[in-house]
Amino acid sequence: MNAEPSPPSAPGLLIGRSALLDDVCSELDRRPAVAVITGEAGAGRSRFVHELLRRTTSPDAVTLVARCQEADTPFPFAPLVEALNRFRPGPLPADLPPVTGALHALLPDLADRLPPAPPPLEDPRAEHHRVLRALHAYTAALGEAVLVVEDLQWADASTCAFLRTVVADPPPRLGLVLTARSGTAPHRDAEGGDGLPFPLRTPAHVTVVERHLAPLSAAETGELAAGLLGVQAVPDKFADRLHRWTGGLPYVVEEVLRGWPGSAEFPTGAAGEPPLPASVRRVVVERLRGLPPAARQVVAAAAVLGEPAPVELLRSVAGLGEPETRGALAAALREGVLHASPHDGGYAFPFDLARRAAYEAVAEPERPVLHLRAARALARHTSPFPLAGTADHYRRAGRPAQAARCLEAAADRAAGDGDAGMAAAHYLGALRNGPSPVARDRVALKLARVALNARPGPQVPAALRQVLDQHSLGPGPSGEIRLLLGLLLRNQSGSGLEALEEIARAVPDLLVVSTGQAARALAITAIPSLKGWPVGEHRRLLAEAERLLPGVEEADLRSAVLANRATALALMGEPSAWEAVADLPGTLNGEAAARVYANLAGAANSLGHPERARAFQARAWQEVRTNHAPYLEAFVETTDVVAAFTSGRWKGLLGRAERAEAQYQDVPDFHAEALLVCGLLRLHTKGQTDVARRLLERAVETTALDTGVVLTAAAAAVARVHLAAGRPSQAVQALEGALHHVRRTGAWVWATALVPPAIEALVRDGRPGEARRLVAELAAGIADRDAPAARAALLTCRALLTATDDPQSGRAPSDALYASAADAWTRLERPYEAAYVKEALGLHLLASGVPGGRTVLHEAIAAYQDIDAVWDVLRCQRELREHGQTTVRRPGALGYGDHLSPRERAVARLASLGLSNREIASELVLSHRTVEHHVARALRKLGVSSRTEIGPHLGL
Repeated sequence: MNAEPSPPSAPGLLIGRSALLDDVCSELDRRPAVAVITGEAGAGRSRFVHELLRRTTSPDAVTLVARCQEADTPFPFAPLVEALNRFRPGPLPADLPPVTGALHALLPDLADRLPPAPPPLEDPRAEHHRVLRALHAYTAALGEAVLVVEDLQWADASTCAFLRTVVADPPPRLGLVLTARSGTAPHRDAEGGDGLPFPLRTPAHVTVVERHLAPLSAAETGELAAGLLGVQAVPDKFADRLHRWTGGLPYVVEEVLRGWPGSAEFPTGAAGEPPLPASVRRVVVERLRGLPPAARQVVAAAAVLGEPAPVELLRSVAGLGEPETRGALAAALREGVLHASPHDGGYAFPFDLARRAAYEAVAEPERPVLHLRAARALARHTSPFPLAGTADHYRRAGRPAQAARCLEAAADRAAGDGDAGMAAAHYLGALRNGPSPVARDRVALKLARVALNARPGPQVPAALRQVLDQHSLGPGPSGEIRLLLGLLLRNQSGSGLEALEEIARAVPDLLVVSTGQAARALAITAIPSLKGWPVGEHRRLLAEAERLLPGVEEADLRSAVLANRATALALMGEPSAWEAVADLPGTLNGEAAARVYANLAGAANSLGHPERARAFQARAWQEVRTNHAPYLEAFVETTDVVAAFTSGRWKGLLGRAERAEAQYQDVPDFHAEALLVCGLLRLHTKGQTDVARRLLERAVETTALDTGVVLTAAAAAVARVHLAAGRPSQAVQALEGALHHVRRTGAWVWATALVPPAIEALVRDGRPGEARRLVAELAAGIADRDAPAARAALLTCRALLTATDDPQSGRAPSDALYASAADAWTRLERPYEAAYVKEALGLHLLASGVPGGRTVLHEAIAAYQDIDAVWDVLRCQRELREHGQTTVRRPGALGYGDHLSPRERAVARLASLGLSNREIASELVLSHRTVEHHVARALRKLGVSSRTEIGPHLGL
């Protein structure tokens, strides 16, 4: 029987506590037993005890739960009186010892059920002792019982005296459970060492179990959060942040997540701090009120400092003497407001939200004073000097000039350590603090120089423009900042033509002060792109840079011009590009080397030089691994991902591309390339045409300049989807935008992926004349270029054009064209394109009625299977069926039993969205009959009779 109703159990109750609970349960069953459960406020002591009682008490056992309350003048035995009065409806033993009559005054509500009251004693101490004996006898008379006394740190002296009596001589069938607030594990010998107000000394026959509820780990905090939010899991980064906010205290976790919007938003970055729960603020403020004034000053100093701080630092900020500070600190530790940091010997709050609550409790006018003390104290008492933290204190103290100086120094230190991202953030912060004009111009130039390798976001270009608009810079700094701003816009902000124009505007200023800087700017604008100027204009700019090159004396600028020259020539497909690469100085290394070799690797891969691409990529990785430059890491990684797709190394590539897509969203061209590969793999390896098209559309929208990768490959993939669905005119439309860019710029060396599906679409749409003209354009555009991939594409296009010949001509020279194209792709290590040529040849032979078409198409299927191109395999198999041929599947496929196969699930999903069988067949490249079979099997396996009932079973 229970003395009070049990609260409902919350989700995640036993997370991190199961083994501890099992241990305590087994010990508490060995009566008489005493269990001591300690833990800091919010650790879940009450919940733990509730579950302990649920597991260990039998229906006939008596359970008494007493809770001590914090009070200025506590009533003697108050928690015990309340617990016993709650037990009033329960049956009392018939043979209560006469001494229990001494409880009449203490328990008037039970007077009619107690023995007669004995005559009063004259000695108050004797009377008190008799009451203790009476309570002990009453407890023993209950038989099998569990007495829980919670929050013993607030127990009155009489309650403590009673518990000492029970602990020294416990009734044989009693289980005593004591809880107390304590930040450390319990100790039995010293009073107050474990949060208990008396020593725990028991006879030898008594079972004693003492356990401390430590805060949850970050992983356990995440598990609790998932249970509270009703989701399967939360991101690890969110769990880590939640642990930092809450210290792993279950109560605080629950308060933070109360009303949280489920899985809709899990902030993992610097932003996204949760609101401070009113309950947490109230608890912290109540504890602060109980502290002496000096202790509150030390707590305020710790809140302002924000990081673990030693005694001397706390003393300086609080403005106290050392003895007073140590006494105040002891009081704050005793109340659990501050904790000793286990790592650095300092003192801090147990969790971030507690610090926020304490900071908000500091009077507004006092905060600037404390922050100014903190800034000055950090300079005196810390090494190395925490420049960024000191800057924040100066800013909060209303000293922006000092804050800007500290941030500039912090950025200089980060730049010297090779951390471009941190340096850019600090320089940007310095500019925001309103430095003097001289300092502003100096910091802006430093910011522009580091930002290229930092992936800094849109705030940096905006800040640099503001400085340029002040017109306070001389020609040299103005030109260099404008040049670097243009590079930043070109590489990271998605502003292609605007970036080129910005760099071009820098040239006149740069010519005034530095031929080398001007030549560098011209060489940068010479690098072509599909969204840029015509290739002829880029050649003219490169010639201007080459004209200035003999006058460039600075080694670093000369190296930069030569690197950009090599990149521009390679991207244009100039035969002289590899000589330009050989002319690169041997001293080129670090970030400059990583950038140029990543550019060269991308160009070589696009043009069809796989061995060169691998060598350049290896050199780029070598340089990136020795330099912490986030932008260059992203550059080399996305270049590698694109090369892996091009060469058919698709195993595990989708996960890698998806990680790149998630990580590089702040750099448009890198993000676009990752989106492109994700879309292409979703199409070819998963057959998810709708998902693929959305990803490809995002890639096209995201790319800024595009050096021949995104626009053409995305358009080609969308065209293939239309062709597979029998929509050649829509395929032509899908290609028109990318073809326009190629024609406008004259960058035909980048049309490798684009023109073959365009020819197929035009031929199938009955427009052979346009197809022949397009082939002629490609041939003319690459005539004097070193572009093996474009030449293989040209062979493929000429082979495809043979479909316009007489279909009854038999094995004509077209076979040799197809064979030459397939061999060219194989030499270039492009297995997908080689398989595509085989597919086209097989279809050509089947359409011509020439023997061998089926065999060739099966060879294409095998080639597609080798690279896991599932969608293309299905297309080929359908094409065989349409020509009256049967297909043979590779052995080893597993059955799915009563579960939907991936294909059945895809069909069922589209059916639930209202698509007809014919529309599904077109979307998934299946026959109408196959779709009918898949729909019927899906309905049977899901146990539904209508397509409209499918959605809920698929989670839609």
